[in-house]
Amino acid sequence: MKKVILLIMVAILSLSFISCSKTAGNVQLPDDSDNVGTSSGIVKMKDRAGNDIEIPKSVDRIISMAPSTTEILLDLGLGDKIVAIDYNAKGLKGQKGLGEGIPEFDMMSPDIEKLISLKPDIVFTSGMSNLEGKAEPFKPLRDLGVCVADIPTSNSIEAIKEDIIFVADITNTSEKGKEIVESIDAEVDKIAQIGKSITDKKKVYFEIAAAPNMYSFGSGVFLNEIIELAGATNVFKDYERWINVSEESVVAANPDVILTNVNYIDDPVAEIKSRKGWENIKAIKNNEVYYIDNNASNLPNHNFVKAMKEMAKAIYPDKY
Repeated sequence: MKKVILLIMVAILSLSFISCSKTAGNVQLPDDSDNVGTSSGIVKMKDRAGNDIEIPKSVDRIISMAPSTTEILLDLGLGDKIVAIDYNAKGLKGQKGLGEGIPEFDMMSPDIEKLISLKPDIVFTSGMSNLEGKAEPFKPLRDLGVCVADIPTSNSIEAIKEDIIFVADITNTSEKGKEIVESIDAEVDKIAQIGKSITDKKKVYFEIAAAPNMYSFGSGVFLNEIIELAGATNVFKDYERWINVSEESVVAANPDVILTNVNYIDDPVAEIKSRKGWENIKAIKNNEVYYIDNNASNLPNHNFVKAMKEMAKAIYPDKY
């Protein structure tokens, strides 16, 4: 179960840290170290965490240690500039210019010398790489002068859009970034217009980790925002962020619809329907239990639109 919870955290969290200096520490620089993480000029700005950063004007070698960022980079047309990814993004290999043989790294314990040998202009890291109480694994990169970009986990649609613009701006793909955001706005508006017309709101329970250690979410999460946009109500809306829930609390909430994105058991929908004591929940009695794409609903990037459409259709099949 610890492994399951870790996978959930990896899926939920996204991106971390930035700075540039020149102390070598215990890591050996390659012979042409003067070219590591540098270019003919820099652009000074702030990252998504508010830190002052210095971005090379030419960003041609990118390392992405967050699957959500890797997907953004690919749809910005930068697949051929990505020189390394984290293990959790290996399923993206071969897509949109991302090489099949691209190196993979552990986002929590990367091989710094190998990362340095790839001569990145910028590195995007994940919140999972900076767990409280543990040493920052990418600090040696910053100490060596490599720019490491911090994008904290975004929990709203607006913040996700800002992340996309940020990544696009620092990779010189601003116009493409704007196109992606405009596409998001158009899709969100379609759902919202229908959602506003719904007065008899269904109650929804969304499960992101299965029994016996069930997890869901309250307010302050983009999935909750989607449920509300679709014209429904999250049964745990009065709680905040990601929460551990009991079977008794779900039974008491009596949701009209149950959604799940659990992908580590064979048939999560059937498992929910078979739970002892759940047979009188409206969603179970009416066969209103649905699977939502795990990747689209977990990662905070533009692909949440796919999950949004699936969720709206599942909750109100006669409306969407």
